[in-house]
Order: sequence, then C-alpha cells, then structure tokens
Amino acid sequence: MNTMTRRLLLPGAIGAAIVVAIALAYRSPAVGVSAVEVARGPVQVVVEEDGVTRIRERYTVTPPVTGYVSRLDYHVGDPVQAGQLLFELEPLPASALDARARAEATAAVARAQAAERAARTAAQAAAASADFARREVSRLKPLMQSGAVSRNQYDQAVAEADRTAANLASAQSAIEVARYERVAAETALQYAGGARESGDRIKVAAPVSGSILAIHREDEGVVQAGAEILSIGDPHSLEIVVDVLSPDAVRIRPGMAVWLERWGGDADLAARVREVEPVAFTKVSALGVEEQRVRVICDITAPAGQWTRLGDAYRVEARFVLLDQPDVLRIPHSALFRSAGEQWSVFVVDGDRARLRAVEPGARGLLYTEIRTGLAAGDRVVSFPDDRIRDGVRIAVDTAS
Repeated sequence: MNTMTRRLLLPGAIGAAIVVAIALAYRSPAVGVSAVEVARGPVQVVVEEDGVTRIRERYTVTPPVTGYVSRLDYHVGDPVQAGQLLFELEPLPASALDARARAEATAAVARAQAAERAARTAAQAAAASADFARREVSRLKPLMQSGAVSRNQYDQAVAEADRTAANLASAQSAIEVARYERVAAETALQYAGGARESGDRIKVAAPVSGSILAIHREDEGVVQAGAEILSIGDPHSLEIVVDVLSPDAVRIRPGMAVWLERWGGDADLAARVREVEPVAFTKVSALGVEEQRVRVICDITAPAGQWTRLGDAYRVEARFVLLDQPDVLRIPHSALFRSAGEQWSVFVVDGDRARLRAVEPGARGLLYTEIRTGLAAGDRVVSFPDDRIRDGVRIAVDTAS
C-alpha cells in the first residue's frame, strides 16, 4: 500500500469510527434485570389462618340446689377422677314444695332419665358404625395390598374408621353427661324441702376424669343453683378451631391435611379437618372490614408426645393443603403479568433481548405458579418485569440471579 492510498483510507476510517461512537452514545442503554431459570418442582396451594386450641369435651360443675359451700381446696390443673368429691353443699332452710313445684321436679327427673336412655341408644348406634368401619378397613387392607382396590379407597376407609371411633367416644361422653344431669335432677327432687333439718350435706362429685380447667367460684358462701363453680376436662383431648373466610371454606373438605405452625414447638404438627361448620358468621377484621367467616374444626394426628405442653385456648397457625403437586413446571409469581387483556405472559431471556411469550398458568402456590404451556425447563424468564421492558428491548441480566 503506497502513501497515497494510506492518505485516502485514514480519513475514512476516522469518519467510520466517529459514526460508530456517535451511534453507541445515542443508543438506548440496556435495562438491567434479574432472571430465573424455569425448572420443575413442587407446588402447594394452601390457606393459612390463625386458630386456637379447644378441649373437645368440657364439663362445668354446678350445684344442683342453692346452698352454702365451703372454700374450695383445688387449683387449676389439679387432676380429678370420676366420682371424686369436689365440694359439699350445706342446705339452706328449704321451703316446702307445692303441688306444682313437686310435679315440675318430678318431670325434670323423668326428662333427665329419658335423655340418658336416648344417649345410650345413640351410643349403641355409634358403636355399630364404628364396628362396621373397623371391619371395612380389615376387609380392604388385603385388597389394597393385592391391588384390587386403590390406596385412596383404603385411606378413605381408614378416615371413616377414625371418624366413627371419635363419634363413639363422643356418644359415650354424652352418656356420662346425661347420667350426671339425671343424678342432678334426682338430687334436686330428693333434697327439696327439709334437707336443712335432716342435717344432710349434698355431695357434688366430678362427672368425668380429667383436670380442673377453671375455678369460677373459690370462696365460701351462698351459691345459687346452676351457678358455675369449676370446669373439668381432659387437657389431652384437644381440637383446633380455625376461622377461615367463607370462599376458602368452600374449598376445604373433611379429611384434608392441615399443618399447625408457630405453636411453640420445634416442628410443625400434623392435623386433619374433621368438620366444616355449615353456618358462617360476621367478623370485623383489624382493618375494620366486615368478613364472613366459617369455623373449621381439626383433629391433631401427630403423636401426643410431641404436643404435651399445648393447652386449652393456645394460639396456632393452621396451613390447609388444598392441592399438593410434587413435580410440575413452575416459575415465581413475580415473573407473571397480564398482557392483551386477560392473557398471562412472561418475558423470556433471548440473548441480550427480552421476548414476550404467552403462557398458561395452573395451580398457584405460596411462592410458585405452575406453567402448563408456553415454557420449557431450562428457559430463563425475567423475575420482576416493569414498565421499561417491552418485547425485543435490550436487557442486561444480573449475573447474581
């Protein structure tokens, strides 16, 4: 190349460099974004609400008649046995019953006796249901092991057996309550009129075995018939009461899995939905908004040794698992947005460009959303798209993402 040629090419090269520099200077800068890789993993659809523990069967001990009671020598938490003496009533001068009052007292005894008979009949029916459910589990177990019936059918039979066993226990407790009410009615009739003169004292015993949950009246003095003295229950027969929004209650079914969190222990407790009450109630939230809530009753299925320190009216956080998909294609919620009306879309990283792509989302969990169509494992999408990103815009992906 001679000197003349170099003199001609040098200004052209300098001009081209200037043009390129000007173009680079006025070019829009790349938008910095963070990206996440599309991968497979679990997606859980859950409902989280606060709940409280509640003793399933609570018994309030009341005096059957008006009388004078001495100071109680019990404290909250003391164990008691069924039939154990709780307190004695010294009778006041009793007025004689007229014909009407005696007839009413006699009718109250008859009513209590009829209620006890009805409770025993209900317990027999519950025992028959529980026995049938146990035999059904025994029949389905070998069929399930051989593949003749599905695991789901067997699990349903086990759940039905647990439910009928719980109903039987409740029916047996109802017999105790009815028997105690009958004894109370008979005592009221027996000691009505003249009990003070006879010098007899009315002994009030514990209706069931358990622990003292509350003492409503501790000091000595005159107490009226039916006044609450103390409450007894089994602190290990706990259930969980959770108030959920009515739209969420529609999706919750008996037998559904529940996890109890932040109750004070090291690990979450497993539980199961026993009942969704059919009636809602209005509750005002902390923000002053009226909400329709429904009570969901849950049974703790974790071993009792894990929650021995859990007591009545303790706060828990309940997580209802509505859907559990262990292996689906998923992306974070933040990557999804609506475009062109109701169409869900994402921005896919294509080199140094962002490409708009329509997707079909599925189940929406706590952190991730299932993607049914539109993406493949290994694709990278913009984690937090904003209004600066358009289809085809240049992007600079944060290497730390």
